[in-house]
Order: sequence, then structure tokens, then C-alpha cells
Amino acid sequence: MEKLHNGFTLELCQGAFPLSTDSIALAGFVKLPKSAKVLDLGSGCGTLGLLLCAKHPDCAVTGIELTENAHLTALENARQNNIADRLTSICADLKTIPSFFSPGSIQVCVSNPPYYTGGYQKEALGLARHTDACSLEDLFQSAAWALRYGGDFFLVHKPEQLAAICYHAASRKLEPKRLLLLRHREDSPVSLVLLQCRKGAKPGLTITEQALHHADGSPTEYYKTLYHI
Repeated sequence: MEKLHNGFTLELCQGAFPLSTDSIALAGFVKLPKSAKVLDLGSGCGTLGLLLCAKHPDCAVTGIELTENAHLTALENARQNNIADRLTSICADLKTIPSFFSPGSIQVCVSNPPYYTGGYQKEALGLARHTDACSLEDLFQSAAWALRYGGDFFLVHKPEQLAAICYHAASRKLEPKRLLLLRHREDSPVSLVLLQCRKGAKPGLTITEQALHHADGSPTEYYKTLYHI
């Protein structure tokens, strides 16, 4: 059981991907309009939805998750945190999103997707880590279908995939607007990229950098803000 902000808790099913900097950093990066309707693509046990609901008391998050155990755990997390009216989960492949949502019906999409290709996969953890069940093409196609004009898609990924991410975004008329380059230490290479894309927007990209720790290993103010220290 993980303790989150504002008294929220997170339970993870066996084999699920643990609470990570990726989700915490993405929740901090996301900007939501008032009373936002959010779709979490590849939502797992509801981690990102819980983080967003803890931070934004007026938002509602629907997750779509392929693995049944993670989906059921997300529903239980919503119940345990008394937000079943704000956080829910659909057990389905994200490629079937047109079966559940009308085009342009979502204000904000978010995703902490799989990063890796190939290799041995173990049930839920394998699906959480590998792109076989959630390619960048599938991800951006789903976001583009669901988002309204002017809606935002926020995601976190590895820096080596940034060119591919921007290609798939542009091919779906999701214009990159805000890019955060995140380092674990100020003197280390970029380890994560966080990107905000807006449907139908004009070109114009703002780039910023942050680090979780100073060169001596002490936490930065950014880290303290993310972890509510």
C-alpha cells in the first residue's frame, strides 16, 4: 500500500508496475482545466488517476486498461479512496476506444505508456513495460480520436523516443506545445521527457529542464514539490 498526497492510498496488484517517478512527475506536469474530464490511456491500477484526483478535487478520470487484474485493482482503489464517482476503469484494449467514446468527447488525455520492445514478458508487468500491446501509433491514434479540438494530451516517455513521439503527434494533428526534460541529477543525462500536445494547435514549443537531485545527491526544490515535502 502506497501513501499518496491528501490522504489518498494506492494498492497495487501482484506483478503490477510499482509507483514510480514517471507517474509522479507526469501528475505534476499535467495542467487541467476546471472540472476536467480525463482519459488515462493504459491506466494500470489507477495510479495516475489517483494522483490527479488527489491534486485536482474537481476532475474525473476514466482509465482504459488491458489487464483484468490491474483494472479490478483500479476499481478497488477508487472505492477505498471514496472517489468511485470520479475514478473509473474500462477493461479493454485502447485500440477499441471508438467503441466507448464519441470522437472529440474528452478534454484531456494522459498516459504513462510502455517504453520497451521485445524481450520476455510476464503477465501484467510485461504488458506494463513493453510496447507490444500499446505502440506509439496506437497511443496517438486513440488520443486523437478521443480529444476535442483544443484538448491536451500529456505523456511521459524515454528521451530516445522523442523524435518518434513528435512524428506520431504531428501525424495526428497533435501539436507539441510544452516539453520538460527531466534528469535524476543535475549532472546526469536526461532520463525522462514529458510532453504536452494540443489538438489542432498552431506550432510553438516551450522547452524547460528540471532535475530531481543536485549533484551532491540532495533533493531539489522541484523534487520537494513533486513529493509534497
